[in-house]
Amino acid sequence: MRFHTLAELAALAEAEKKTIGILMLEDQAEESEMPPDEVFAKMAEYYQVMKEAIRKGLTEDTNSRSGFTGLDAQRVMKRLSESEACAGEPADRAMAYALAVSEINASMGRVVATPTAGSCGIIPGVFVSSQERFGWEDRRMVSALFCAGAIGYVIANHSFISGAEGGCQAEVGSAIAMAAGAMVELRGGTPMQAVHAVGLALKNSLGLICDPVGGLVEIPCIVRNGFGAVTALAAADMALAGVRSVIPSDEVIGVLREVGAQMPEIYRETAQGGLARTPTGKAIMKELKQNRGRGGG
Repeated sequence: MRFHTLAELAALAEAEKKTIGILMLEDQAEESEMPPDEVFAKMAEYYQVMKEAIRKGLTEDTNSRSGFTGLDAQRVMKRLSESEACAGEPADRAMAYALAVSEINASMGRVVATPTAGSCGIIPGVFVSSQERFGWEDRRMVSALFCAGAIGYVIANHSFISGAEGGCQAEVGSAIAMAAGAMVELRGGTPMQAVHAVGLALKNSLGLICDPVGGLVEIPCIVRNGFGAVTALAAADMALAGVRSVIPSDEVIGVLREVGAQMPEIYRETAQGGLARTPTGKAIMKELKQNRGRGGG
């Protein structure tokens, strides 16, 4: 790629008068030695998978094999149809869609890792709910996915995107940042505003531990996807309003790496600390082991 940092990415996009999404598409096509149309078509396929996961999550049984999670997205949508949402309809819809995708993942359905399976609901939740709200065409959404991909590329190469390496701040935090930056682009913001949204989003995620109860990508992973979608919308709104990340976004990524590297192992996807070691968390783990011993799921 021609860029290694978010600052370089924004500068290139502004110099060439392109969106980050278009710039990333062109660079990825050159890097992979594939025609841009083919690269775009593959991303378009991924977007259809995201939309299908939302549809299934809102209409089908999403109870996980463990039996501990499922159907929360449908509960949120039901309440949304019956009562005014505390956070507003757009936020709650994005949250419900993010929950839907994450519940499909937990019930062994098909999702797109964005950037990981554990954070797979955030980008679809933000993208699909916003597309429905503003009436955008799929082509516009797919282009914005390349913007999200460019942001994820920088984060992955300078820090962590997996919970096992850097905690949930890396996994969910990077997805929130990717969704926030892409949302700024979708709303007509500048490349630099998109970059500021990344820094704002990541700063609000620093220190978030990865503590999956029972070692499963269910509790608290699913609800964190829901909250993450709402945070991404908030970060995008801040950036579009002119709020800047006073600490440059590339430096925030550096802090993400620093915090992740110093985070105790028990808080990095090992299920040995945090919520996983609460009395209820340990009881769930015990029940799961008993079920497996009896040949259960």
